[in-house]
Amino acid sequence: MAEKKASGKVSKKVMKKGDAYQCGICGLVVTVDEACNCVDACDIICCGEEMKPGKRT
Repeated sequence: MAEKKASGKVSKKVMKKGDAYQCGICGLVVTVDEACNCVDACDIICCGEEMKPGKRT
């Protein structure tokens, strides 16, 4: 079984409650209700692409 190796990249952007993310393809907007506080960066995927940070609500 293959082991997942750390990429060495550390995300400086931490998701916080109220952060909004928007899909660049369909325009869907997602607002963070509860931050997970994961060690690794969490990606929000829509239409096969990572959603980009939008305006904080």
